[in-house]
Amino acid sequence: MQLIKIKKLDNKPKPTLMKKTFSFIFTMLSFIFAAAQGTCETALTIALGSTTTAPAFTNETGVAPTLLCGLVNQNGTPATKGKWYTFTATENNTVTVSTLLPQNNNRDTRVIVYSGSCASLTCVGSNDDYNGTNSSQLTFPITTGTVYTIAFDNRYSNSTFDFTLLIAPPPAEDRLSFTSTAVSGIAGNYNNCIADMNGDYRDDIVSAISTTQLAISYQQAGGGFTTSTYALSNTTVLPSWSISAGDYDNNGYNDLLFGSGSGVVFLKANSTGTSYTTDRKTQSYLVQRTNFVDIDNDGKLDGFACDDNAPNRRYMNDGINMNHIQGGIGDFASGGNYASLWSDFDNDGDIDMHLSKCGQGGSGVGGNINQFFTNNGDGTYTNIADTANMADPEQTWSSAVGDFNNDGWMDVIVGVNSLSDGNTNVKRNNGDGTFTSVTAGSGYDTVTSTGREYVAFDFDNDGFLDVLGSGSTIMFGDGDFHFTPNPNTYTLSTVDRPVGDLNDDGFLDIQNGTNVLFNNGNANHWLKVHLQGVQSNRNGIGSRIEIYGAWGKQIRDVQSGSGFQNMSTINAHFGIGSETQISQVIIRWPSGTVDIINNPSPDQSLFVLEGSTALSNLSFNNEAFDLYPVPTRNILNIKTGNSIVMTKAEVFDMLGKLIFQSEIKDNSINVESFSKGTYIIRLMDNEGKLYSRKFSKE
Repeated sequence: MQLIKIKKLDNKPKPTLMKKTFSFIFTMLSFIFAAAQGTCETALTIALGSTTTAPAFTNETGVAPTLLCGLVNQNGTPATKGKWYTFTATENNTVTVSTLLPQNNNRDTRVIVYSGSCASLTCVGSNDDYNGTNSSQLTFPITTGTVYTIAFDNRYSNSTFDFTLLIAPPPAEDRLSFTSTAVSGIAGNYNNCIADMNGDYRDDIVSAISTTQLAISYQQAGGGFTTSTYALSNTTVLPSWSISAGDYDNNGYNDLLFGSGSGVVFLKANSTGTSYTTDRKTQSYLVQRTNFVDIDNDGKLDGFACDDNAPNRRYMNDGINMNHIQGGIGDFASGGNYASLWSDFDNDGDIDMHLSKCGQGGSGVGGNINQFFTNNGDGTYTNIADTANMADPEQTWSSAVGDFNNDGWMDVIVGVNSLSDGNTNVKRNNGDGTFTSVTAGSGYDTVTSTGREYVAFDFDNDGFLDVLGSGSTIMFGDGDFHFTPNPNTYTLSTVDRPVGDLNDDGFLDIQNGTNVLFNNGNANHWLKVHLQGVQSNRNGIGSRIEIYGAWGKQIRDVQSGSGFQNMSTINAHFGIGSETQISQVIIRWPSGTVDIINNPSPDQSLFVLEGSTALSNLSFNNEAFDLYPVPTRNILNIKTGNSIVMTKAEVFDMLGKLIFQSEIKDNSINVESFSKGTYIIRLMDNEGKLYSRKFSKE
C-alpha cells in the first residue's frame, strides 16, 4: 500500500477528452490548431498521436478531392472545397484516422486517404458514415518511409471539426482472453458473491451451501484460495435470486444479505469475521435485486430489496436493528422491480437510483416501465424517469451503469431479457438531468441476444468501460459509445458470474459456476482503490472516485449489488491503457469529506482511509466534542455538550488499521502505549451516532 499526500481540491487538473494510445512512439496527445492547406501540394504536415482542428470550410478556399476512392456523391452533386494533410510513416504499423469524437457531436464528415505523390495519388481507402454515424473513420496499414495524404471535403457539412491520427488498437482477439480454472470450495448452487470477507482487501468468493452452512474461499497472497465453512442457524432462505455484501455494523467485516422467493435474511459477521449470526426477516415476498446502500446517508448501511409483486422494501439501519419499511422508492402496485442500481447520476454528491423493471401490468401500463429516482437530499426519492427520458418500456432485468465516454457523468445501458419491447438501449447522460439514446451505431443495435446480467467493468484495462451482458460475451467499449464483442466467447453460468480480481494481478476475473475465468491480461496499466470510511459507512459505498491523467478523467461509484443476481467486488478498479502516470485521485465520500492523492503510482492497490491526511477536506460531524490536551502524551480527554453521551471509542492509524477500541469511562481514554504520530478517533454516542476527529500523540 502507498502512503498518500493530500493537496487542496482547487489544484485538481482540468479534465480533457480521453484519447486511446497504444504505442511507445508517443507519450501524449498534442492538439494542432492550424488551417489546413487547400491543395495536395500544400498539405499541412501532421504527426501520429495528434488531434487536429480543421477550420470551417467557409473560411477556406481549398480544392475538393476528385479521386473519391469508392465514395459516391449522392444526386451527383460534387463537393466544392477540401482540406489536405500529410504525414510520413516512420515504422510499419496500423493507424486510424477518425472524426468520431465527442466534441464533434456527430458532425457529418467524410475522409479519403492516399499514398504516393500528388501527381500520381493512389487510393488507400475512404469512409463516410462510420458504423451508422455521420462521422468518418478509416483504419489502414502504413509502411516505413511512405508518404500518406489525408483529405476531407465539404460534401455534407461546412463546419469545423477535430480529427485524430492514432496507432490503431490491437484486434479484440489479441486484447483479452480468459483461462477457465476449477476452484475447489465454490458451491456454485446459488447466486455467489465476490467481496473481501476477512479485511485484507483481496476479493474472496462466498458460497451459500445450504440453510445451515456458508463457505468462503479466501484469496491468498500470491494466488490460490483456502476455503472455510461456517454453520448457520435460523436462515431458512438462500440467495436463490440475489446476494449482496457490506459491513452494515461497521465492525470491519462484511455482512451478507440473501434474497429469495420468500423474503430476505441478513447474515452478520462477528468482530473477528469467524462466525455469522442470522436475522431472518418475517416478510414473505419474491425478492429480486438486493443492495447494501446508505439510503439516508447517516453513516450506516441500509438494506434494499426489489419486490417482484408489490412496492419495494427497505431495511433501515438504526445501529441495532434493520427495520422494515415498504414503499417510498418504487411504489408500482404490482411490483415488477428487478434491479436497483445506485449511483450519483446528477453529480450533486448524493446517491440516486435506476430501477430496472420487467413486471406485470402490461406494456405501457407501468409494470415493465423503468423508473429513475433522484435523491432529494433528505432521505426521500422522486421518480423523474419521464422528464429524464429514462421511462423505458423494456423487459429489463438489469442495466449496466458507468461513465462510458469518460465525460464525468454516469450513463446507462438498459439491458433486455426479452425482445418483445425492444433491444438493448444505450443511454447517454447529457449532464442536464436528461438522457439521450445513442444506440444507433453503438454495436448494440445489431445485438439480438438477451440476458439477465448487465454489468460495466474495464476488463482490458484500456481506460474505457466494457459490458458483460447478453450473449455470454464481453462488449468492449471505445470511450465513445461503440462496443464490439470479444470473439473469444465462453459458456457463462446464468446464475454465478460475479466479477472481481481473484488473483490480485490488476485484471478483473469472472467467477463462473465452480470455475473462475482468470483474465490473462495484457500490457495495459491499472489502479485499484480500497476505501475505509470513518464518518461515512466503513465500505465507502456511495463514494465517488475520480482519477486524472493524460487521458482526462475517469470516475467510479462504489456500489454493493450491481447487475441482477450476483455481487461483484466493492473495490474500485481503473484501467489506464499504456499511460504510466496518474496525476491525481479524488475521493468524494458520502459524508462530504474529500480526499485527494497526488501522483500515485499505477499498477498498485491504493488504500484510503476517510480524511486520513492532514490537508484532507474533513466534513466530519466533529462539532459535538473537543479533545484535550492535543497533542497528548498519556490521557486524551473528551469534552461534550450536556446532551451528548459518548459510549464507545475507536482509534485508527493513518493506514486505516484499527489499533484501539473500548467503552468510554470518565470521558477519557489512555493512549500512553501509542507511538508518536497522528491518529483518527471515532466516537459513538448513546444513540448510535458517529463522530470523528484527528489528534496527535507526542
